[in-house]
Amino acid sequence: MALPTLSMEEVAKHNKKDDLWMIVDGMAYDVTRYVDKHPGGALPMENMAGKDCTDVFANYHAAKVYKNMLPCYYVGEVSDYKVYPHVADFRRVRQELLRRGLFETDMRFYWKMASWNALLFFGALYMSLGGASTAARMGGAAVMGIFWQQLAGIGHDLGHSGVTHVFWKDHLIGSAMASLMGLSMCWWKRNHNTHHIVCNSVEHDPDIQHMPLIAVTPRVFAKPYWSTYYTKWVSMDGAAKFLVGNQHFIFYPMMAVARFNLYVQSWIQLLSSEQLHYRKVEICAMLVYFCWVVKLATSMPTWLEMLSWLLTSHAVAGILHVQIVISHWAMETYHGHAYNDETDDWYITQLKTTMNVDTFPMLDFVHIGLQFQIEHHLYPRLPRHNLRKAKDLVMDVCKKHDI
Repeated sequence: MALPTLSMEEVAKHNKKDDLWMIVDGMAYDVTRYVDKHPGGALPMENMAGKDCTDVFANYHAAKVYKNMLPCYYVGEVSDYKVYPHVADFRRVRQELLRRGLFETDMRFYWKMASWNALLFFGALYMSLGGASTAARMGGAAVMGIFWQQLAGIGHDLGHSGVTHVFWKDHLIGSAMASLMGLSMCWWKRNHNTHHIVCNSVEHDPDIQHMPLIAVTPRVFAKPYWSTYYTKWVSMDGAAKFLVGNQHFIFYPMMAVARFNLYVQSWIQLLSSEQLHYRKVEICAMLVYFCWVVKLATSMPTWLEMLSWLLTSHAVAGILHVQIVISHWAMETYHGHAYNDETDDWYITQLKTTMNVDTFPMLDFVHIGLQFQIEHHLYPRLPRHNLRKAKDLVMDVCKKHDI
């Protein structure tokens, strides 16, 4: 029996978790029964329900997914599917990156990163445990903070399957790495994948939802809104007005202790009823992490030094949080969902909501790839060490279309 021809408008009606269709390359797919099985979490799929997912799909999935999984969910062809000129050019950039082999990982880069991180970790242990003075031990705490910041770069790459490019390998390595980093890969994927899909959406992006402490955009003042990530209403009460009114004082202290909140978020995720990969591995790894961190902190000669060690190490690691927010918080925000027409398709939305940080190539390791947020958001599976090479190709398309 021939399958029906559908319109974009008809597909857009199927935009709920229990009735979820999407469009890939002009073909409509009913993926309702797959939502809860999605390795990247249900939220990214829910946020793309009823929309053209061609570029999201291409930039997040291996070719085998097209061949082995999509056909099972096919429901018909979309008659009025369009490819805008700038979209066609960005797709050609992706093909050029593939042709040059830039989606392939040079494992020598990660061996160097592993050696560098090992030097930081053991250096931090040596200074913290063997330091003859308070200054030396606090120096060890600072080096530990740098280690956590640098290790987060590798964790970020693994979370995007950007190291081995095999989902289960990268996820398992990332889950085991929680024993050194203290953060859940399962939590990170749920949070970060959602952020990428709905970057800077007031209602949907968890990375700009920090009320009542900080308001990233005046749009949060307009009316109360429902956070689809945290499943709660957010509004401006008296406490929020006071804190937001002083957020220019709160910002850096909050960044200094933000890591403690990520511990809490990680445990909430791991202890939830949501279907997760390698839950037991992560719980064991997290327990190992807290055992050695507590043991190291309590090895300090006084309670004051113990607290100072914890605060110093976490404050230095807070550099990571500053690096993350400067690439998004100064950019455009919006209500609801993007991906409606040529003014907010995948590429335009990512360009509107992300910003690069100019830096010398020799300092790329300091920024752990976060300085190329535009290229990373456009092509999230592109290995970190190739992002600089992609920048010129992206710039050419932006200049051509005056973006």
